[in-house]
Amino acid sequence: MGTSRRSTEGGGVTSNQATGRTGRSAVSSGIREALAAGDMVPGQRLVEQELSEVFRATRSSVREALQDLAAEGLVELIPRRGARVRVISVEEAVQITECRALLEGLCARRAAEYASDEVRQELKDIGAAMSRAVADGDPDAYSVLNRRLHECIGEVSDQKVAQALLERMNGQMVRYQFRLALRPGRPAQSLPQHLAIIDAVVAGDPDAAEAAARAHVESVVEALRETPAPVRLG
Repeated sequence: MGTSRRSTEGGGVTSNQATGRTGRSAVSSGIREALAAGDMVPGQRLVEQELSEVFRATRSSVREALQDLAAEGLVELIPRRGARVRVISVEEAVQITECRALLEGLCARRAAEYASDEVRQELKDIGAAMSRAVADGDPDAYSVLNRRLHECIGEVSDQKVAQALLERMNGQMVRYQFRLALRPGRPAQSLPQHLAIIDAVVAGDPDAAEAAARAHVESVVEALRETPAPVRLG
């Protein structure tokens, strides 16, 4: 297990820094969260010393975390130039989303079969809150609820393989999802699709749930096709 230790690694600055798996996990999680929040962007350079200071982890932990994220397709390691957030083309984003449609449909189908009364009520509550967010013109709240809805369906589906694959795909896609959530009119467009998924799961209708989930993700594909290509930095 990782520990914290006094370290002068990288620039001779002494501080408490996490090492081993603890440090590696802190850096990986921190970068994922920064991508989700839009605090890191495609093409942005990832400097080991800066990451070490931000996440209070040793340089070796940072390097290991960057290797993990590169294996997931989130980071690009460039010989003699270091690391940067990987730039994903619109076409690659479309292909990833097309694969997601199948997995999202499977999870929705299983959720309709397995959801308890408590989960069904939670889904209704999420749907009502999403409707309020659209009515209030609050895309940030809608985005949070959107993520919670998909997480809830994934959890109750008990399809752990699909969940793991979706988590990896969503990590690669997060920059595009963030932009779509803030695109004018997008929440109002996607709200009926989300409510259709909720209604089908609550009704215990696997066929309708799968169809609604796939239809929603297919609409994301169409929205992505209208997304400008990301600009490379540096």
